[in-house]
Amino acid sequence: MMKMSRAFAACLLLLLSLVVCLPGSSDGLVRIGLKKRPLDLTGQLAARLSHPDELGVLAARKYGPLLRDSLGLEHGPDGPAEPDDGNIVALKNYMNAQYFGEIGIGSPPQNFTVIFDTGSSNFWVPSSKCYFSVACFFHTKYKSSRSSTYQKNGKSANIHYGTGSISGFFSEDHVTIGDIVIKDQAFIEATREPSITFLVAKFDGIFGLGFEEISVGNAVPIWYNMVNQSLVKEPIFSFWFNRNANEGEGGEIVFGGTDRKHYRGEHVYIPVTKKGYWQFDMEDVLVGGQTTGFCSGGCAAIADSGTSLIAGPTTVIAEVNQKIGADGVVSQQCKAVVAQYGETIMNMILAKEEPAKICSKIGICAFNGPQGVSLGIKSVVDNQVEKLDSGISNGMCSYCEMAVVWMQNQLMQNKTLEQVLNYLDELCERIPSPMGESAVDCNSLSSMPVITFNIGGRNFDLRPEQYILKVASGGSEECISGFTALDVPQGPLWVLGDVFMGAYHTVFDYGNLRVGFAEAA
Repeated sequence: MMKMSRAFAACLLLLLSLVVCLPGSSDGLVRIGLKKRPLDLTGQLAARLSHPDELGVLAARKYGPLLRDSLGLEHGPDGPAEPDDGNIVALKNYMNAQYFGEIGIGSPPQNFTVIFDTGSSNFWVPSSKCYFSVACFFHTKYKSSRSSTYQKNGKSANIHYGTGSISGFFSEDHVTIGDIVIKDQAFIEATREPSITFLVAKFDGIFGLGFEEISVGNAVPIWYNMVNQSLVKEPIFSFWFNRNANEGEGGEIVFGGTDRKHYRGEHVYIPVTKKGYWQFDMEDVLVGGQTTGFCSGGCAAIADSGTSLIAGPTTVIAEVNQKIGADGVVSQQCKAVVAQYGETIMNMILAKEEPAKICSKIGICAFNGPQGVSLGIKSVVDNQVEKLDSGISNGMCSYCEMAVVWMQNQLMQNKTLEQVLNYLDELCERIPSPMGESAVDCNSLSSMPVITFNIGGRNFDLRPEQYILKVASGGSEECISGFTALDVPQGPLWVLGDVFMGAYHTVFDYGNLRVGFAEAA
């Protein structure tokens, strides 16, 4: 089971979005549809991804996006929609993990499968000049000689990912999305795509919908040109993901508006705190109605359509794991910290010691300003940070800082010293796996807690059936947690991917620099 769940996690964390153009409708909206294909967890590809030599694939994290793998699609029609305004990209659902689409480049258009990704800002596809990367031979390649609107640019470009990078050069051409044509769009022709990540992925390229501030080469993002060329009615776009994997309609992206039939009530809007990613402030994370205490000083969050799961600090994900019975790894370092320093930490908290200094005062950490458990909200754009570390990097110091947060949380619930230490010992046995995935018992969903995100003063609840992914495997069913650990020096940071966006219709309001959430319908 673990081998198969690891394979699924590899597929899950690699990549997720694709679209196929259908004729423009009479209402001026564009609909693009996809279908799903069964996931073969026991096939040759899954075996390769679960091999220890390929474990780096599971940590293929770039911020911009987590990389997600796409394992197949078929084309099919989609039904009519009745949006407020805008151009529609209709999506089809793949195992509640992948959403795909198609765009065209050039005149006449050359079609490419892409990811519509709010976690990055560049637009790239493989180039016909990609000669030495095996991945390019398995994907559609752009041929500038076949386009009458191609313009040479030639500036070199590199985009770094967790398991490698793509490199190439900029070109300019017209880009077609349904019946929209964006003129003279700068994009990257990728001439090098190393690593298994790009080899096994079914997508050809990535369609970045982030801000210009994180655009490699200072290229103007394609969304900016859609607005500047007056191709959308309003400077907003919105996502609806259908999380019912058994239904043909997988969701939609609306450029220039929203589709009212896909959300209930009104959106709660939160201002973007730093242009780069679609980043905003989050006030709290609760498990079963109890605060985790980790965001008491505030947390940063990012809405990312290009990430399948919800990624958050190990400190909180360990508590989620414990509450939902998710597989984790046993950390002897964590247990040692609890056994040796647990009572001391408890006494210092009760004595009102400053939490951020506790671990340095007992000699485990070196205090260097407002770090550790008192990390403030900082943008991941600061200092041009492109790659984030996942997991724990400072050994016992990190576990000590986690213990402080865990103990503070337990003390607020009036737990005794013995209860607190036993609870922490349990958490040390549920440390999120560096593999990135956590299996859970499919029969235990009814006893799992609601996970709540407090954003903009409102609670956004996720029920177990919304945050657990069910995967068919060899006639049986596996369940995978929708949460994974991600620790960043600029944190605490949460990445709200499709698990969250599937429950809450999401509006990206470029004109007013805000993100909106409403219950998905």
